[in-house]
Amino acid sequence: MPKFAAIDIGSNSCRVAIAEVQQHKLHILHEDREVVRLGESVFETGLISPDAMATTIRALKRFQKTVQAEVVDRVRVVATSAMRDAQNAGAFIAWVKSELGWNVEVISGLEEGRLIHLGVTTHEPGARGRCLLIDLGGGSCEITLSEDGRVQEMVSLPLGSVRLQQEFLRTDPPTREEQNQLRTYIDRELRKLERKFGPQAPIPLVIATSGSAAALAEASTALAESKPAKPKSKAPTKQPARKPQSFAAHELRSALRLDPLTASTATVRSLATRLVAMNNEQRMAVPGIGPKRSEIIIGGAFVYAELLERLKLSGFRYSPLGLRDGMLAQMLADVDNRASVHRAIEQERWEGVLQICKRYSVDMKRAEPIRNDATRLFDDLQRVHTLSPEFREWLAAAAMMQGVGRFVSHQGHHRHTHYLIANSEMFGFSPSQRALVAAIGRYQGKSRPDPMDKPMRSVPVELHTSVVRSIALLRLGIALNQDLASEPTRFTTRVFPKRVMLQLQVRRGSAELERWALRKERAYFREVFRRDLDVELA
Repeated sequence: MPKFAAIDIGSNSCRVAIAEVQQHKLHILHEDREVVRLGESVFETGLISPDAMATTIRALKRFQKTVQAEVVDRVRVVATSAMRDAQNAGAFIAWVKSELGWNVEVISGLEEGRLIHLGVTTHEPGARGRCLLIDLGGGSCEITLSEDGRVQEMVSLPLGSVRLQQEFLRTDPPTREEQNQLRTYIDRELRKLERKFGPQAPIPLVIATSGSAAALAEASTALAESKPAKPKSKAPTKQPARKPQSFAAHELRSALRLDPLTASTATVRSLATRLVAMNNEQRMAVPGIGPKRSEIIIGGAFVYAELLERLKLSGFRYSPLGLRDGMLAQMLADVDNRASVHRAIEQERWEGVLQICKRYSVDMKRAEPIRNDATRLFDDLQRVHTLSPEFREWLAAAAMMQGVGRFVSHQGHHRHTHYLIANSEMFGFSPSQRALVAAIGRYQGKSRPDPMDKPMRSVPVELHTSVVRSIALLRLGIALNQDLASEPTRFTTRVFPKRVMLQLQVRRGSAELERWALRKERAYFREVFRRDLDVELA
């Protein structure tokens, strides 16, 4: 049973989760978190400070010891908002690679939101219906409208708690001027949300993740529990004080689906008003806030209060799930075709490809036959190309999108195709997977892939051969669809030890253009597969 480790390098803290696959599902073995404040200097100077780098490296080394002890099969490390903004992110990535051997992926805000959505909808009760997901981290806030487990709308805003603290709240407690600047900034960013989402039907469930949501929900619960009960008679009765439960206890109850933490909009607004008037020592004493959250909770509290009020929401339910859970679900889907999350991601990927095709006016009557023929060649020539099954999916996606570059210009459109695929947000595709698809779609003209080309440098060296073979298959799929005026050309394949035969079956019209195009591909086919390609008309 494979084991996976997901490591999230956030702006405020680093997290690790290790899971084992059991009966096509994930079983969590270990979770850990350490506050590193990687984003503090980034949001002020644009650079990660040496101290923050060193602190984060120490945390990652501690995580690595656990990963090695658990004998993990695959580790994925991602970084979010602070690393997206940092001018010296490359230096930190190189340091991690040198010290630990891990490759750090810096993911976009929308990819971060997609993975959080995947983690929550895979495990959280009620999240498969219509709901709003809010993840307010240290550097950014991802807000996702979901229905039937699928993303309807998503926006990533620079409203992280560490970012807001560093940029606006310099005194303790904040001055009136600092508070006004904070409110104005939050108002400006949330107007982007309103424009993106537009008028919406009522949202029955709001799920909030990450530390700020946990702290506010814990504080809300403690506030409700601390209110004295009304006496049943005129004679006053002394009520025993109820000890507020710890954050760990509440998080455990939420994880076990017994008694999830919740916070009403009115309570969150009340908390925001009270917290901004306190100094740091007073905020630390608030149940649920504590010393690790007290310095940065004000900005998060105001974002939640404004967001809930603007969208006319009654409150939120806290979930301990998050980015790392989505990363684990993605890794499970990549290796287990029988897992339910695999089917969900396949559907998500296909919808993402169709959205790109629609955005860039791809001719679907041409793209669909090319995809069908390329994937059929993949199946028929399995003994020849020996590609792993996931490359069938990358080949199909590249076949659909290989014409998107024509939206920019017909001249040099293959270069534009590579750029658009590699830099477009497509739900279901990680940045490395987009790089694979983009490279396959790039070399469908006169040029051939070279290891030193920029598109190929974006692909891991160990996958170069697989990408080149996928390129050759897609070129055959395009060659089989030259004459749009006639019916798609039917064909059969026969594999021999030293050659492959494609026999074209002509029903209406002529297949002369297809035979001509296929014969032009024979030299490259021979170069890639070390076999001759014969083309015949039936």
